[in-house]
Amino acid sequence: RGISSYQPPKRPLTAYLRFVMENRPAFREKNPGVSNLELIKKLAGAWKELPASQKQVYEEAKKTDWKKYGEQMAAYKAQLTPAQAAALKEQRRKRLAKRRSIRAKRELNLLGKPKRARTGFNIFLSENYQESEGISPTAKMKKLFDVWQKMSASQKQPYLQLAQDDKVRYENEMKSWEAKMIELGREDLVRSKKQRLKKKPAGTAKKGGTAKKGGTAKKGDTAKKAE
Repeated sequence: RGISSYQPPKRPLTAYLRFVMENRPAFREKNPGVSNLELIKKLAGAWKELPASQKQVYEEAKKTDWKKYGEQMAAYKAQLTPAQAAALKEQRRKRLAKRRSIRAKRELNLLGKPKRARTGFNIFLSENYQESEGISPTAKMKKLFDVWQKMSASQKQPYLQLAQDDKVRYENEMKSWEAKMIELGREDLVRSKKQRLKKKPAGTAKKGGTAKKGGTAKKGDTAKKAE
């Protein structure tokens, strides 16, 4: 994509994916009526029950492909200009950041983190999206946003009240969830800890102001004694 005159080599398949690609046609032939999801489950079960000696064949094939991949990637990088190499590095950084973000969201879902509170517009949107007219989802969104903008304060009030109620629900659920995370030793996921870190500079300044106030009082006491 503009980085080089030819495409970079593709990453080799894992041992498991190699097994799936190799055996999928045979499994499909034996199970013509099952869905793709069920077929993958059958393949996953077969891989799990596969003897270690047979898995080793796929592992060795993976190692061989990874060696070739390393050589091909080295040759690919060698023909890049400095600007192209920097662009490739930036692409890799963004790709890894996206993967980390997806993994983090998946982990939070598994840990049962409460869903964020909805805004008044979000609630209005969910109630009217199916009934609205539009040639595309984008057109529907735009139309509903325009309707929301033209609504009076009294018309918006029911949705804003529901949003406020949902905010209370979110805060209560978050407190319970954060307490559970602390019990599990996952303080890194507790929102209040981040808030304390952000407020630390202000707290330090406040502390300094208190000390100054105390110093003034002490000076006053000294003056009183002198009198």
